Amino acid sequence: MYKEREILIWLNSIGVTNKSIDKLNMHFSDLREILEVKNIELIRKTGINEEYIDKILKNRKKDSLQRVFYRLHENKISTITIFDDNYPESLLNIFDKPYVLYKKGEMLQTDNLAIGIVGARKSTAYGKWACEKFAAELAHMGVTIVSGLALGIDTIAHKTAVEKGGRTLAILGNGLDHIYPKRNAGLYNEIVNHGAILSEFPLGTPPLAYNFPQRNRIISGLSLGVIVIEAKEKSGSLITAYHALEQGKDIFALPGNINSIYSQGTNKLIKDGARPLLDIEDLIEEIRELQIKVSERKKERVDNSNLSDIEIKVIKTMEEGPIHCDLISYKTGIDIATVISVLTILELKGIIKELNNQRFTLS
Repeated sequence: MYKEREILIWLNSIGVTNKSIDKLNMHFSDLREILEVKNIELIRKTGINEEYIDKILKNRKKDSLQRVFYRLHENKISTITIFDDNYPESLLNIFDKPYVLYKKGEMLQTDNLAIGIVGARKSTAYGKWACEKFAAELAHMGVTIVSGLALGIDTIAHKTAVEKGGRTLAILGNGLDHIYPKRNAGLYNEIVNHGAILSEFPLGTPPLAYNFPQRNRIISGLSLGVIVIEAKEKSGSLITAYHALEQGKDIFALPGNINSIYSQGTNKLIKDGARPLLDIEDLIEEIRELQIKVSERKKERVDNSNLSDIEIKVIKTMEEGPIHCDLISYKTGIDIATVISVLTILELKGIIKELNNQRFTLS
């Protein structure tokens, strides 16, 4: 007897859309009933397209279902469905969430701390440098890089994460039995060992142009924020940014030369309200989860043995992220003049640093 999750995978594999699956769910208490129902009118009453009804009727034989799962096993592909406990929590509340994700590699709990990096397929030397810089810094922090395996910025982001010993997730616009672009075959296999390749499209789905804008909502959905490195005025990367905006995610754009076509999109994002990305601190200041991660790592490195009680007290106020000196005084109950004196000493010791406007953080 098949499980309901397996019927969901089967429906996805024969091309039944999420909206049609919703209609089936409303009329049947369990998707498994679709295999047994004799009265076809009961399926028609769900209101799904006649094309999908034909697909269901033609493919609901036992050998057809077995073929779906045999192909997955043969290609060493696993699945995550909305019925599973390990379905990514970050995708649960996005619009049109994927009901099935096909997966090669492993997703870990630590992948919840993820940043999307997208950009132009033809990147400039400036864009390549910036992508490597931010991807490397994020990888060193233990942040997973999410991108789309496209040429250009996506490829650089994935490669940098792998080279720096970090983790990365690649979201494809085709079935996992197609490697696209083909020149990324080596990178595809490396990502499997340093993260996962994911797609909502069943095996056999070619890399059709209209699939890629659709998959971009998953890139942003899995990410706490999205970095756009370089993008033309009309670019798929901007679609990812707008998905991120709809999902309530932070958007960061690399400022560029106003004469460069590869910076027209990013400069427009900044004009429309995206945060200019000048330094890794721009990310940390906006995303609380990154602040916590940084504070945890810094806390591990602080040696309290040679510090006074008052210095330790001041340092503890910075454990959750950057903080203004006035707030340090308020939280500790130490007068502001003493706080400023202690901050100066801690900065000379290299334990803390001032960011801007009298805000301090652990070094």
